[in-house]
Amino acid sequence: MRKIFLTVTLAILAASSFVSAQDKPAIVVHTFNATPGQPWPYDMKQMAMQTVAELQRKDGKRFDVAVEAPAGQVKTYTLDGEVTEWHPGNRAKRLVVGMGSGRETAKIHYWLTDASGKKVFDHTDTIRAAFWGNGYADSVGQLAQPFADKIADRLAEAKL
Repeated sequence: MRKIFLTVTLAILAASSFVSAQDKPAIVVHTFNATPGQPWPYDMKQMAMQTVAELQRKDGKRFDVAVEAPAGQVKTYTLDGEVTEWHPGNRAKRLVVGMGSGRETAKIHYWLTDASGKKVFDHTDTIRAAFWGNGYADSVGQLAQPFADKIADRLAEAKL
């Protein structure tokens, strides 16, 4: 009798966790673009991968995050965006003035669309290079972590 009760209980728990996993919305992260004529010296695919990793770390309990839509997902959002401005920073100003001045900056515009193509979230932010630098500087500059972090923070605040 105990064995049957235990089996039924485990089956119910497994089924409820499967249903709740299906109910968790997915965010599909597309590679951002730079506005035409706007210089952008870094690899956007690497920026997208960093964004996926940061979203999974910060919002993984609320969303499934990937670069391709998962099969059979009930609710899917698509994250798109563009870099509208980029300023490389000024090394002399960083060395002479200090206090975080002269850092590399970019203005990013990003949005979420639902499965029907309707925008459900739209935001523009200015991001600044990490104060102490990061490990991705060779391929994505000092902006990779602040880029992904800012997007993850804003999406966590969004009422989705």
